[in-house]
Amino acid sequence: MENIRLLDCTLRDGGYINDWNFGEKTIRSIIDRLIEAKTDLVEVGFLRNCTYDPDRTLFHSVRELKKVLPSSHGNTKFVAMALHNQYDIRNLEECDGTVDAVRVTFHDYDVEEGLDFCRKVKEKGYQLFINPINIMGYRDQELVKLLKKVSNLEPYGFSIVDTFGSMTKKELVRIYSLCENNLDEAIVLGLHLHENMAQSFLLAQTFLEMKDPRRNCVLDASLNGMGRVPGNLCLELIMDYMNRSYGKDYDIDPVLDAIEEYITPIKSREPWGYMAEYFISAKYNLHRNYAEYLLSKGTLTARDMHQILKMLPENKKSAFDPACIEELYQEYKNQTVSDQASLGSLKQIFEGRAVVLLAPGTSLEYQWDKVKDYIRSQKAIIVSANFYFAEQEGGFAFFSNAKRFAEYQALRKQDIHVILTSNITKGVRPGDDVINYRRLAMEGEEPSENCGIMLLRLMSLLKVKEAALAGFDGYTSEGEDYMKGYFGAFQNAREGDNRKIAGEIRKLQKKIKILFLTPSQYEEAV
Repeated sequence: MENIRLLDCTLRDGGYINDWNFGEKTIRSIIDRLIEAKTDLVEVGFLRNCTYDPDRTLFHSVRELKKVLPSSHGNTKFVAMALHNQYDIRNLEECDGTVDAVRVTFHDYDVEEGLDFCRKVKEKGYQLFINPINIMGYRDQELVKLLKKVSNLEPYGFSIVDTFGSMTKKELVRIYSLCENNLDEAIVLGLHLHENMAQSFLLAQTFLEMKDPRRNCVLDASLNGMGRVPGNLCLELIMDYMNRSYGKDYDIDPVLDAIEEYITPIKSREPWGYMAEYFISAKYNLHRNYAEYLLSKGTLTARDMHQILKMLPENKKSAFDPACIEELYQEYKNQTVSDQASLGSLKQIFEGRAVVLLAPGTSLEYQWDKVKDYIRSQKAIIVSANFYFAEQEGGFAFFSNAKRFAEYQALRKQDIHVILTSNITKGVRPGDDVINYRRLAMEGEEPSENCGIMLLRLMSLLKVKEAALAGFDGYTSEGEDYMKGYFGAFQNAREGDNRKIAGEIRKLQKKIKILFLTPSQYEEAV
């Protein structure tokens, strides 16, 4: 079917993964491979108010973009995208045929400004493609109103953009019907999908099956689905499907070569693909930055994220508001419990005693004999921080991180008593002591979510005689800060945190005696 075309958006949408820094040689090679594969349209990158860098697919002008394009490109045409409030339209030259179309994107709250930008693009002679952000955020009457304005503008194309990956088959049918019945029949209809709900390939097939055969359409895809996590429709999948189902003759081999040579190495460093956390954001049609913000905390399970994200008010969903999500995060973390009984019983055990606090730094492994000597000589109580140590016999395990607690549930030892902060609600057993999160993280001290600091604050409340730290190595640029197999790959701390944590330790040393049994970045900074 000649009226179905594929647009590759790797160099534009994929750039969210690597900050558009593909390297000039790779940019040229990817374009060459896509041309060889007979890709209909290649989106070369963003038009932005920026300083041109030949290694990146961000361009200040079409003149700069032309530098990476080959002189021979068969039937493949080139496209660029501009977010209307991030590009000065005065920098866009008159169309000379090098770039066939400019795709313009805008939010539901700045439609008029976006459409005004669109008019100016069209006046410069480019085929205009209108890509409104988050079409799922429009009510039916609002979408119909937009479609009528679009038809009056007579653009080349209009895209159904599932920005937050929240579209289901039923919703695609509804939105397609609105578009089909309210867009001039000459306007090309596009579809841009994301993988939040692992449905992009299914939705693409649904779109092709139900579209009016008289309507020209364009499907967006990228090499191996490269795009802002969780990614896009895979170009290789939809090309193969189009060949088998619609008589197309795309050459898959150059696409597979490009994936193997250029995309797979990027994905090994910065992975994308379906993740439960992004499903949750899609479920509520939220800006993906909300999921990313909570993921960056490194303390939440998917269940926790679900509970927080569903609390977002309707008017905050489509535009990311960091203050709002931080407030909800703190509200969730600061759930209160009656902890006086737990504090009282723990104080009876800990008051006046020496304690050894264990963290899973590499030093704990190679200096464990030294630590055991201290435990024996001082008759010290052992407390591990956010993990269970295989060599530990008896004592306590303290958890302030719900994600870590969930990871270690299967390793829980019967002879180790568990102390939890109140933000952890799943997996709590009778006999576990639960302490108010706010008591240790927020009140009376500088706010700190660091488990070690929270544990030291608890030891101060329990009036221990001495707290000896083992395995509290601190953070290094190499990132190999933990014993192998103890913590997962995700780590949101940085070397700069060493100074901050050391500062908190200095304050606590005024209340309790603290010593380091093993080498630590914190000790050097104290």
